[in-house]
Amino acid sequence: MEQRLIDLPASGSRATFADGFGQRALLTVDTEEEFDWNGPFRSSGHGLDHVARLRKFQQFCEGIDVSPVYLIDWPVATSPLAIEIIGDAVDRGTAEVGIQLHPWVNPPYDEEVNSFNSFAGNLPRDLERAKFLRLRDEIEKNFKIAPKIYRAGRYGLGPNTAALLKEAGVPIDSSVRAKFDYSSHHGPDFRHHPLEPYWVDAENSLLELPLTTVFWGMLRKQGDFLFPMLKRLPAALGLLTRLAMLERISLTPEGVTASEALRAVDIALDDGLPLLILSFHSPSLVPGNTPYVHSEGELDLLYDWWRQIYAYLGQRSVRPTTVKEILTASGLE
Repeated sequence: MEQRLIDLPASGSRATFADGFGQRALLTVDTEEEFDWNGPFRSSGHGLDHVARLRKFQQFCEGIDVSPVYLIDWPVATSPLAIEIIGDAVDRGTAEVGIQLHPWVNPPYDEEVNSFNSFAGNLPRDLERAKFLRLRDEIEKNFKIAPKIYRAGRYGLGPNTAALLKEAGVPIDSSVRAKFDYSSHHGPDFRHHPLEPYWVDAENSLLELPLTTVFWGMLRKQGDFLFPMLKRLPAALGLLTRLAMLERISLTPEGVTASEALRAVDIALDDGLPLLILSFHSPSLVPGNTPYVHSEGELDLLYDWWRQIYAYLGQRSVRPTTVKEILTASGLE
């Protein structure tokens, strides 16, 4: 039976990288339309006003010698301004592009728009395939480059996604959000997936790069067991967090302070994680678009978060990396 991305990997599937690759960090940007995070999903009525601010963000990344990978969905892939800003960086070799599928705004529009179908992996196989290939082809046409990495919107992998990626010649997935469970909203359960990069298939042709999330605190080794239970007892979980007993920390500036993230970096590196996958959503570049940035002052904090994290990574000899470097170091190119 062919391995599926939603399944736990087989034993011995941990990926290794070429000698000298060391410990690295990849900055991924979920580059998407603006929409109401608390409202129903809609196939129209979204905005792209924040796209203009991608220019400043790209300049910022270049200033700290980081090459982001923009995981772009259909509205962004077809935005002339996004094509201009991101395309220029791609042409200059200071950014990369990948695929992010938001099925509710991606043609063909053959499904009912609802929460269940917002996870692309829940769609019928042929519809998931049609949407994915339409988006991949649009990105390749507009950015003059074949994308090599995919992230399902809402981390919505399904039983057919791995086969689709292999068919499409996309050798890297980064949709697994380890230590998170979306099953209550009809999505995947990643609580027991590893943090380490791993091979999805026996042929070592599809590489999974899970987003980096760690447990911190005195009970962190028991986090996989305790956290799901404590999540139903928020007061108890809050107390354990305040007592430095147990905390779940993702490497994102969205809802995570820099001091929290630095603790997570230490845990990940000390545990020998070879690759840190950092992320955030592009609409956060304009206050009010997401629950994480409400003012220009909070936007300044977002930028400062990246400064602090990359300065500390430098102190710990962790270099920024790119999809292209990962492909080479893993033997995929």
